[in-house]
Amino acid sequence: MRIRFLLDEHIDHAIARGLRRRGIDVITPEDAGLKSYSDPDVLTYALREQRVVITHDRDLLRLHKEGHPHAGIAFCEAHSRSIGQMIDRLIVLYEETDPHDMANFIAYL
Repeated sequence: MRIRFLLDEHIDHAIARGLRRRGIDVITPEDAGLKSYSDPDVLTYALREQRVVITHDRDLLRLHKEGHPHAGIAFCEAHSRSIGQMIDRLIVLYEETDPHDMANFIAYL
């Protein structure tokens, strides 16, 4: 089994396109019908679907700290990495990490 991803609303869709070109399962909020959903609802959906959320949103880090369960968070500070760098780091995460190890874990990109 491999990691599956869910982009958070503020993540550039070019990241999804780049991951998909490499055969990686990634969906956008629009794909999942999650446009404008609250952060807790996004984490709940991602947990149910066993998807790691790719985000810049520090509110998800706060929810993690408060003990909100999730299938994993891949966090990157906004504007700290190029799209290509984010894709490269997500590919490494995908190739080297078991999805079960991502449960309630934050991977800093």
